[in-house]
Amino acid sequence: MIKLKNITCRFSKKTILEDISLDIPSHLSILGANGSGKSTLAKIICNLVDFDGAVVVNDKEIHEYTLKERAKLLSYIPAKLDVYDSFITLDEFVLLGRYAHKNSLLDYSFTDKKIAKECLEFLDIEHLSSNTLHSLSSGETQLALIAQALSQQSKIIIFDEPTANLDPRNSKIIAQHIKSLQEYHQVILITHDIALAAFIGAPVAFVKNKKVSLYAKEFFEKEKLQELYEVNFEKFGVQFA
Repeated sequence: MIKLKNITCRFSKKTILEDISLDIPSHLSILGANGSGKSTLAKIICNLVDFDGAVVVNDKEIHEYTLKERAKLLSYIPAKLDVYDSFITLDEFVLLGRYAHKNSLLDYSFTDKKIAKECLEFLDIEHLSSNTLHSLSSGETQLALIAQALSQQSKIIIFDEPTANLDPRNSKIIAQHIKSLQEYHQVILITHDIALAAFIGAPVAFVKNKKVSLYAKEFFEKEKLQELYEVNFEKFGVQFA
């Protein structure tokens, strides 16, 4: 269970989110216009940005967890891969997800390497294990990010725009993987893609005017979409089913 209590976040004196209180007992999709604060909300949950208020995860405030404890609890998958060494191989990159579990004085264990390999196999990219990140396609890079998060074995996985800039085929692959992960993890999805959110099937937190409103299935009704986005909806999105 994640609880946000009276959250306010400001950057350079500009208020992004104001007095947000929200209970997240299970899966959630976060939608809203560009610049509305969707990614900021996710980063607040992970304690990656400064904010006023409290984030409570499993009855403990997020800042009270050590870095390793937080890594075992939460994985944040950014929209874009940004690493210090783009020539690191895929298997090395995924193995980094095991850092929170290793003894800092020792190399990664046989178990760590086995788990990383199983994550690559689960996502059907084990054949790319010796390829550098630099050589991967956009779709393969997104799968690499997911594989690293899975190797981290955190209970909560936050996806930030996972299908941005992907073609329909790769978008469908990523969507199906996210859907399957709901069986084992709490999934929080930040997206502009209404079809993806509908396919995932979680309640929707809509960010608008510094506030967050929670919706269930009624969010995907045309009239509600038109009200929230202030645009005429006739048809939208890619079907993932």
